[in-house]
Amino acid sequence: MPGSPILLSSAPLKLIDKESMMSNSSDSSEDENPERGNWGNKMEFVLSCLSYAVGLGNVWRFPYVCYRNGAGAFLIPFIIMLFITGIPLVFMELSLGQYCSSGIVTLWKASPIFQGVGWAMFVVSVLISVYYNMIISYTLYFLFASFAKILPWSACGSWSTEVCNDGELFKIKACTKNGGEWCNGGCIANMTALNETYRLAISPNCSNFTSEIKSPSDEFFHEYVLGITDGVHEMGTIRWELVGCLALAWVLVGLCLAKGIKSSGKAVYFTAFFPYVVLLILLVRGLTLEGSVDGIVYFLTPQWSQLSKAQVWADAAVQIFFSLSPCWGGLITLASFNKFRNNCFLDAIIVSVMDCVTSVFAGLVIFAIIGYMAHELNVDLDKVASEGAGLAFVVYPEVVTKLPISQLWSVLFFAMLITLGLGTQIATVTTVHTTLMDYWPHVFRVNQRRRMLLLVMIAVACFLLGLAFCTQGGMFILQLFDNYAATYSLLLIGLVECIGIGWVYGADRFLGDIELMLGKRPSSIWKYSWKFVAPTALLAILIFSWADFKSSKYDKYVFPLWADGLGFIITLSSIMLIPAIAIYKVVCAKCTSGLGLVEVIKNLAKPADDWGPVSKEHRTERKMIDGTPTEQFESQIPFVGSQYSAEQDTKV
Repeated sequence: MPGSPILLSSAPLKLIDKESMMSNSSDSSEDENPERGNWGNKMEFVLSCLSYAVGLGNVWRFPYVCYRNGAGAFLIPFIIMLFITGIPLVFMELSLGQYCSSGIVTLWKASPIFQGVGWAMFVVSVLISVYYNMIISYTLYFLFASFAKILPWSACGSWSTEVCNDGELFKIKACTKNGGEWCNGGCIANMTALNETYRLAISPNCSNFTSEIKSPSDEFFHEYVLGITDGVHEMGTIRWELVGCLALAWVLVGLCLAKGIKSSGKAVYFTAFFPYVVLLILLVRGLTLEGSVDGIVYFLTPQWSQLSKAQVWADAAVQIFFSLSPCWGGLITLASFNKFRNNCFLDAIIVSVMDCVTSVFAGLVIFAIIGYMAHELNVDLDKVASEGAGLAFVVYPEVVTKLPISQLWSVLFFAMLITLGLGTQIATVTTVHTTLMDYWPHVFRVNQRRRMLLLVMIAVACFLLGLAFCTQGGMFILQLFDNYAATYSLLLIGLVECIGIGWVYGADRFLGDIELMLGKRPSSIWKYSWKFVAPTALLAILIFSWADFKSSKYDKYVFPLWADGLGFIITLSSIMLIPAIAIYKVVCAKCTSGLGLVEVIKNLAKPADDWGPVSKEHRTERKMIDGTPTEQFESQIPFVGSQYSAEQDTKV
């Protein structure tokens, strides 16, 4: 079973001296790679990966997905998919980054024809950086609003529309959904059965609420904060309060990354631990509320019949894949700052398991709160359960208005969401920043001032692009990005990545690389996982996602066809780079070498002459394992960035 300690062979690697391994311990205070730097200690790396993987989706998506797919029974396919796709992909990416100490583009010297995979990851990270900070901006807005003497969404206000109802919203919806009519604070299940005279007499005082009704928290978010328009075709004006929050979000990210991993490594002690503290506080508080236990029981009670549905297994695979965040490039980038002998296998297990445990823990907290709200409103849990922005900015704000000291619980919740978001955003921006520095080291790695200038340029560019989300119709654009920027593209990137490493570079060769780092050769189970199991699972998810395609929606608004077309362009903006760069390399190589097409492709599929560990000592050890000379091979492979000479690469 993947993830078990027995999956690392007990046979030691003879070439590695134990004293050498101890001197290169990941907790050593000296950097192995002075140019790029290394994590201060192992804890910083693990917390950075955990902070990156554990994001907003763990809190606002997993609980609802679990409840919708059989509650407690969903944990079975969820855990199975963790071992089939989650841990193998995480282990592969952490090993890749650590072995070559390089970013997501330059690591493809392992097989230059696949360099487009790295650029595709880069584009995905840029797109996510642009829109993810907007979600943090919404959270900052709600955090500031939580310090008001009375929470502004506790009742309908001057910003409300005629459909705002701050009294018995959920009771009314439950009544009308079952065919009844709401009259004078009560539900009449069958109005037509009443005496005709009596029915006509009371009808003027009744409303069947066939028109839409909304809660104050719903109206506060959509009417006051967003000022939302009627659709994606109408962008409206800029909401300057949101612009200010977006600017603040980028300032926070910039401060955390001011000194690279030396500063972000310290920030993760807060961004990783604080959410757990808040979740624990909210769980303890939730358990003291009436109905909370019912919510937790509802969340955990297995509905075994659901396991026979393909949708449940597909949702489990999708949730694992997008929760652990492989193929974004973040895991590879974070691991590239590890020391060479770090036990990345153990790190992969810790990060993967902790991410899943966090999802379940967050589910307990959310459903304890939802159970309380359902009890207070005397409605079924499914009338309250929600996901995504609806849970974070509508349902939970509605809940806290019914709690004593509501401002405290609101501040804690939104502060937690901010730290969760920042943890992911910091790693994503680090990926963008590191990729550019590794590709043009002579430009951006000259000194700290150049590195800081690049960071400022990235932040300003992403901020300016993010202004589109600050308009009144910005939520619709954000929804398109969320649906298309990192969904189909990530699955395709992951599939090609597995092919590139497992089949072209060679799973056996890669196991040898890992053996050099860990001192033990991983089990062949990993080889079959990377070559067969993980790619098959990714392909199945991709096919299922395409087959289950539905037009984008936000609340009850269905996006027009042209908007989904724009969404697919967003998807293509990253994945089209994979074939485009491969073709470019083949054409350049054929023109400069005079070789035949097949020979050129074979050469581009082979590792470049300067591929391998940064350290000459480690590089020599790898050559000895291969049984090849230690001197560099003559290269016939032209690179997209021709300025990347072997001499420069040894310094990156």
